[in-house]
Amino acid sequence: MVRGFGALAYAANVDATIQYFGHNFFLITSSKGTRIVTDPLGPGWYPNPNVIGDVVTVGKEQFNHNAVQIVRGNPLILRGLKNYGADWNKVSTSFKDTFIYNVPIHQNAEFVEGIHGSAFVFDLGVLCIAHLGDLSQKLTEQQIKSFGKVDVALTPIGGGRTMAPDLAREVLAQLKPNIAIPMHHRDNPYLIKQFAAGLKTQILKSHTLAVSKDALPPSLEIRVLQPRGAMSYE
Repeated sequence: MVRGFGALAYAANVDATIQYFGHNFFLITSSKGTRIVTDPLGPGWYPNPNVIGDVVTVGKEQFNHNAVQIVRGNPLILRGLKNYGADWNKVSTSFKDTFIYNVPIHQNAEFVEGIHGSAFVFDLGVLCIAHLGDLSQKLTEQQIKSFGKVDVALTPIGGGRTMAPDLAREVLAQLKPNIAIPMHHRDNPYLIKQFAAGLKTQILKSHTLAVSKDALPPSLEIRVLQPRGAMSYE
């Protein structure tokens, strides 16, 4: 593993910045300034960020995924589930410079159908980022087709209610992204080490990563982001 402070990729063009606030909570900002918030986490776990969003996606209707009230800016709310989480809600919409759609998944079940969940895909034109939500199973052929070509995968590795590290690696082999950012690991360094074993990995002393399509690695690499208030991953 490589550890460093350099969270930004110094390339000709930055196509997106990704900020991690813990659990499944990210802010993705496109090159044109569109701010996408994913699965906002309610107060009490990490320092509550002062986040302004244009659009918020919610993949799970629980307090640690759907705290939309903390996001400022009167954003558009896109919910991946309906009927209090009992059914999937189809999302497929263009928003400013981004095409956003969801992929139905199951959570809390590694081998059998479990609770409904929703993954989201953000197509920024030149760069495609997938937030895998609380995925807990290998992908079906239909799901792989629905995701399409993914450049960056925000990947749960916590086990229990989501994929454990080994299963997460199998899913990444299905999706074939260039970069994977682990999430839903509760700052557990052992889970991160298991997930990253044998793969080129950078542990960044920052919660922010800048991504350029031109500077993507040719094959899968891991980038570990550290949200403010997190325990050290070293």
